[in-house]
Amino acid sequence: MKKFSLVLLLLLFGALIAACSDEGAEGDKPKEGTSEEGLSGEITVWAHPFTGDQETEGVMWDEIIAAYEEETGVKVNFEQIPWANRDQKVLTALAANNGPDVFYVIPDQMPQYADAGMLLELDPYLKDNDMDDFVDSALVSTTWKDKVYGLPILQEAYTYLYNVDIVKAIGEDPAKLPTTWDEFEAWAVKAKEKGYYATSFQGGGSMNGTLYPFLWQAGGDVLTADNEVLINNEAGVEAFEFINKMYQEEWTPKDSITAMEHNALWDGGKMLSVQGSGISVSRMLGQDTFEFVIAPPLKNKKQVTYGTTGMFVAPINTDNPDAAAEFIKVMTNAENQRKFNTVTQYIPTRESAKDIFGDQKYMAQLATYTEYALPGVIHPEGRTIMPLIQAELQTMMEGKKTPKEAADAAAEAIKAKVN
Repeated sequence: MKKFSLVLLLLLFGALIAACSDEGAEGDKPKEGTSEEGLSGEITVWAHPFTGDQETEGVMWDEIIAAYEEETGVKVNFEQIPWANRDQKVLTALAANNGPDVFYVIPDQMPQYADAGMLLELDPYLKDNDMDDFVDSALVSTTWKDKVYGLPILQEAYTYLYNVDIVKAIGEDPAKLPTTWDEFEAWAVKAKEKGYYATSFQGGGSMNGTLYPFLWQAGGDVLTADNEVLINNEAGVEAFEFINKMYQEEWTPKDSITAMEHNALWDGGKMLSVQGSGISVSRMLGQDTFEFVIAPPLKNKKQVTYGTTGMFVAPINTDNPDAAAEFIKVMTNAENQRKFNTVTQYIPTRESAKDIFGDQKYMAQLATYTEYALPGVIHPEGRTIMPLIQAELQTMMEGKKTPKEAADAAAEAIKAKVN
């Protein structure tokens, strides 16, 4: 898979160089925001299914596209593509110069594409766009080496949901939930004494939901855009130690080393808290099993959590860059963010669009936490280093390495990958 992607990147990069050379010879593509004659022609837009209700989602897309076409005179060819094998589909199409003019990406894709010179820089097109309305954290994943390559349409914010019955059973107040590591530890001890797990830990899943939030809360990071590896500094080791303590003290289940979820334990009333997002809230409301409350993201040295960001980008070899950039701007304006996120139940990235959750107390609360939500490791190798870190974290939890040894081994593995 990795070799296949690399070949496609090389093919695409060659195609883009040829396209740029042709453009330079003909001199027929504008360098700035809009062409002299205004917008015209057509664009192709690719996006994924965001809900299980394709009829409602289709109506939403029809409305947004129709309004854009009427305003600009540009025809939009919209195609919904599956999530599976999306990288290969996009790269293959762009390399053949018949790909989309606008497409949807997530944080671990954007820096790969931007670093390979595949994306259209949007900064020249944003002078008239209200950028101050975007949540600051939502723009983190749209920027690579000080250049903006996408505009965000959705966010999530992961934090702890607490079982109210268990909170009361351990003698605590559901109106005064833990906000720091120390407070969480105190509750975890009480939960164990009463025969409950304190929380879940999906050691077989993404580092975004396991190590990274604790790493950021400790004041640390994984690595920088310039390949400086930070995961094993003092803050990094502290995060490894905290996770190891939770597991060794049996605050998390025995299978946490490889588990993908602990829904059965949570649903069965055996767990004090679980880390979740809007999807978790929807699932809980659909089951109506027990009362739950949501806590703010935890804080150690910093208050921060994980939350993905979804964005729209344009390839560098689009035949209609002005229209593509305008579509991205229109798609992510406040009005269309309301439409999109009302249907998909994600959190808008514009503050002014968060009013869609006015009568939904849980989503309205989660929406206030996106300011603390980081989208992961923004680096071209962000996705590929995850298994390397995961292996060391699991080895530590198995008792085969100390937290310091595991953090150091993870650092060495990352250095070998990025240097």
